Amino acid sequence: MTAVVITVRGESEARVRAEEAAVRVTVTTDGPARGPVVERAQERAAVVQDGLVAHLRSGEVSEWSSARVSVWSDRPWNHDGAQLPLVHHASVELSATFIDAGALSWWLGDVAESDDVQVTAVEWRLSPTTRARVEREVAAAAVGVAVERASAYADALGLASVSPVEVADAGLLATRPEVQHPLAARMMSADHAGGPSFSLQPSEIVVTSVVEGRFRAE
Repeated sequence: MTAVVITVRGESEARVRAEEAAVRVTVTTDGPARGPVVERAQERAAVVQDGLVAHLRSGEVSEWSSARVSVWSDRPWNHDGAQLPLVHHASVELSATFIDAGALSWWLGDVAESDDVQVTAVEWRLSPTTRARVEREVAAAAVGVAVERASAYADALGLASVSPVEVADAGLLATRPEVQHPLAARMMSADHAGGPSFSLQPSEIVVTSVVEGRFRAE
């Protein structure tokens, strides 16, 4: 029997508990006078910053940053269609990476007590070192699945040897590449309720890999 080219797909995934959380909070103030509004935003942001610095020194935060104060004004309208006096606004966005879930819970509880502070995002993720390691392992496992499938096809055809010709991310071997994410990560959480929510327990990150391969069987 002549050589046969076998094209297969291999998939693999790994579930890993998140190691850190990227959190963003926004300090927002408003009022009739620009100066006091900006001053109050800076003072409240300084309190939040002091808390982050303390967590950084204790090793519970790996990094944090603060944006400049954003200031703007508008003239709102009442329900009768009349334009109201000018209102000034100021906001400061702060972000931090927590590596301790307990510290994050306490910190969010503290900052959420202020009406001027809003928690805008909490994103659980893997550390760069862990992500790189897991991605390598998952990609290698996906290639192994593709080899096993090619070998199974070859056995069914009564062919003895299988050798790789091409291996690529999913869609790259096709005439018209598919729109896919061959190596991707997503967060798995037990909370599926609608609306914004924040999980204070590390979520499960699912890292997936999909590859395609062509093998020559003889």
